[in-house]
Amino acid sequence: MRILTFTGKGGVGKTSVSAATAVRLSQLGYRTLVLSTDPAHSLSDSFNLPLGAEPTKITENLHAIEVNPYVDLKENWQSVQKFYTRIFMAQGVSGVMADEMTILPGMEELFSLLRIKRYKASGLYDVLVLDTAPTGETLRLLSLPDTLAWGMKAVKNVTKYIVRPLSKPLSKMSDKIAYYIPPDEAMDSVDQVFDELEGIREILTDNQKSTVRLVMNAEKMSIKETMRALTYLNLYGFKVDMVLVNRLLDTKENSGYLENWKTIQQKYLGEIEEGFSPLPVKKLRMYEQEIVGLKALEQFAKDMYGDTDPSDLMYDEPPIKFVRNGDIYEVQLKLMFANPVDIDVWVTGDELYVHIGNQRKIISLPISLTGLEPGNAVFKDKWLHIPFNLNNHEQTRHKKEYNKALN
Repeated sequence: MRILTFTGKGGVGKTSVSAATAVRLSQLGYRTLVLSTDPAHSLSDSFNLPLGAEPTKITENLHAIEVNPYVDLKENWQSVQKFYTRIFMAQGVSGVMADEMTILPGMEELFSLLRIKRYKASGLYDVLVLDTAPTGETLRLLSLPDTLAWGMKAVKNVTKYIVRPLSKPLSKMSDKIAYYIPPDEAMDSVDQVFDELEGIREILTDNQKSTVRLVMNAEKMSIKETMRALTYLNLYGFKVDMVLVNRLLDTKENSGYLENWKTIQQKYLGEIEEGFSPLPVKKLRMYEQEIVGLKALEQFAKDMYGDTDPSDLMYDEPPIKFVRNGDIYEVQLKLMFANPVDIDVWVTGDELYVHIGNQRKIISLPISLTGLEPGNAVFKDKWLHIPFNLNNHEQTRHKKEYNKALN
């Protein structure tokens, strides 16, 4: 299944772009599902049709859905929620507050990710179009598997090796102790959610099947946010294959009092094409009317893609590379707009940490590089190069053994 994720600053028109793309794909014969993960859903407004928490048929090959986190919580987390609500209420927390406290941060994004995996596994669709929340929320959504990786392992190990083996013996010792031990169905729900989350990252970072497309307006704030988004998406290994600049005024027509705004747009458009190169930049015009309903979306899709297939890979370059040149092994990350001053790089065990601003990426290193300290990272043509000298491997190993012997 091909996965196309559209994101951008709030208000740039990414829902219209997502919906129009889905319409075009369905017309080409692809079984298409367009899914909105934005809590402030507007996908139903774009189609001018009511949408629910399960796929709604729009046309022959097109279905749409607006994810409802409360429906997913009830389906996947109800037994856990009941247990912890009971515990909180026993401590004097009110019912409503207790319910809210059982919803962990990131759970809305978590269940959106689970849906992606389930729809892929179902085989019902050829293409999944994701209409996401504004950029910051999308980054949180896409980086969630990385963020939860360590916590998932810890929770699963605690459940498997401590909670489950001790739950029955302890519950027999005292009714008070039994009251605070999670029931089997609650532990099973936690295990199931974490098990389903495994493999999500591989799906989203399969650079031949899953790509991100950035939607922006030719405005300074929109450009800056898109630059940050591209940097962080590349950091996490998500391939961006297109930039779409929406709502451009027609340069051939007189726009009256908007003529000055047209000049500003053209100035920024030049900066976008130069700054985001070699990514393809698609220019989308401002329409006389709102893009609402199937006919308007069909026209928008035709202007956007012409005779091309929206599911095609528009640009093919992995954002993270492992390159060996003799005894020098390099980890290369395409961080087009990163400030070198904001970057920290270090190694712990077999993991390379790259920290930029408030984002952190953990990269698993090959066994041959385990324990090696990285050399001085340098920027070359928008790429961060982190070198490792393989000749230092034996020296590092002997140093560790010597220090161990001293201790």
